[in-house]
Formats: sequence, structure tokens, C-alpha cells
Amino acid sequence: MSTASQRLVVGITGASGAIYGLKALELSRAAKVETHLVVSRAALLTLNQELGLQKADLDGRADFIHAASDIGATIASGSFQTMGMLIAPCSVKTMSEIASGVTSTLLSRAADVVLKERRRLVLMFRETPLHLGHLQTMVTLTQMGAIMMPPVPAFYAQPQSLEEMVTHSVGRALDLFGIDTGQVKRWGGMKES
Repeated sequence: MSTASQRLVVGITGASGAIYGLKALELSRAAKVETHLVVSRAALLTLNQELGLQKADLDGRADFIHAASDIGATIASGSFQTMGMLIAPCSVKTMSEIASGVTSTLLSRAADVVLKERRRLVLMFRETPLHLGHLQTMVTLTQMGAIMMPPVPAFYAQPQSLEEMVTHSVGRALDLFGIDTGQVKRWGGMKES
């Protein structure tokens, strides 16, 4: 049985960027972190559209996969200890549900549990441009203890591929849980010309 310090909940929503959630699972596994995955219905559509994956293709990518409708899953309870939850990518709908306390699925319920237990919640919010409602919702979530972390490329790392950009962004998100994947190109200061 894993300890809470080695257990992470990963949510994938229907926002563009499903690859971020899959990369989080891959890097977490390599770091020997137990993962609990919950995928929204819309995410299944996005996984298919962007990556050609079906629900069955998720098998084996996480230690445990929970149906979004399974409100009685372990991750729906604060007594199930975790290091927190990463939602990658995070849609406007999911962000709004969490901020309002409306937990219509296991994904938003698990996030709500993380917040009420004062654990780390990181949202890789995927939307642009932003209107005032988005910004106010982000402020509300930040005040509640969540960390808003849009997946912004780090060009100082001089990525050579989309894969490297995704890996770096997800590695930085996992840094927020104390998970060092060994895949992040750290800033080393300005180079002299």
C-alpha cells in the first residue's frame, strides 16, 4: 500500500491538451508515485480527437482508474490520503465547478476533497483568451488554496519538439507536489555572449 506522500490523483478534462494528463501519468510512474486517474466524458472525446485513443487505451497508464460517475470511489473521501491532485488539462467547466463547490462528477468531487483537506490542487487551465469571469474564478480558486498553472512553454529550455515542451510543462507541475522527474531543464542563469 502506498503512503499519502507517494499517491497522486490525476484528472483529465475535455479541454485541449489531453497529452498533458498522459505525460503526468508517465512521469509519475517513472518517479514511483501511485496514480489515481479520473477522466471526464468530454476528455474521452478529446483523447480520441487529439491522440486517436479510446477508453481502453488508458488501461495500464495509471495504477487505478476511477469512473467519473463513481462518486463512491476512494478519491471522493478525505480519509483517503494523497499528496493532492493535478488536473491536466483543466477545462473552464471543471474549474468553475470546483470554484463553486458543485461536485457533479468524481473529478470535481476529488478536487473539492483535496481543497477541504488542505492538500495541493494544481490546475493546468487550458483556455485563451480569458474574460473577466475566468479571471475571477481563478482568483476564487487561488484564495481557496488551488494553484493555477497554465501550461506555458519555457523557451529558455530551448525545446526541440512538442514532446519536450509538454514534458517540461508537466515536470514543472509535478515539481509543485515535490515530485522531481529529472526531466525539467532548470534555469541556470543568463549565458554570457
